[in-house]
Parts: sequence; C-alpha cells; structure tokens
Amino acid sequence: MSKLHIRKNDTVVVLAGSDKGKTGKVLKVLVDKNRAIVEGVNLVSKSMKPSAKNPQGGIVKQEASIHISNLSLIDPKSGKATRVSIQHEGKNVIRVAKKSGEVIK
Repeated sequence: MSKLHIRKNDTVVVLAGSDKGKTGKVLKVLVDKNRAIVEGVNLVSKSMKPSAKNPQGGIVKQEASIHISNLSLIDPKSGKATRVSIQHEGKNVIRVAKKSGEVIK
C-alpha cells in the first residue's frame, strides 16, 4: 500500500479533467484505488429507487471519485496549488508545502 499526499478534510484543486481548476474539500480517500472523493467535483447522475430514506426516488447528483494524480493540495499561505514535502519529527510525520514552507495541518 502506497502513502498518499492527500488526506481527508484537505482542500485541493483539480489539475486535469472536465473539472480542471475547481477546488473542494476531500470527503473520502480510497487508498487501495489511489482515488479521492472531493466535494462538488466530478458530479455524476445516479438513478435511485424509492426507499425509506428517499421516498420519491429519481435521479440524484453525487460526487464520483477522482484519481489522486489529478489533485494538488492548496498552499495555506498563498491559496495556490503546491507540492508536498514529508518531514519526520521523531515518530510524527509533518507535511510541508513546497512553495511557502508552511506546515499543512
């Protein structure tokens, strides 16, 4: 299993695809598939049968996963896309933005 530079609740920008340039919060990271689900990005229409939760049924828009390579973390200082550096402090792993040197929480 590989280590990924993106985690849940990170703010990311889409680098490629039909949603290029959009930003959003990471809702879920699918580590085994190297994909992530980002809020408001890669929306697809899904047909839903009527159920107790959704009594009307019909067509629902929801986010589909997008490959991690098409996402870049947003620098907390400048607000632009940045690469990530990994630093170790004892047993702790700290992510640092390459552009500004700012620690990513």
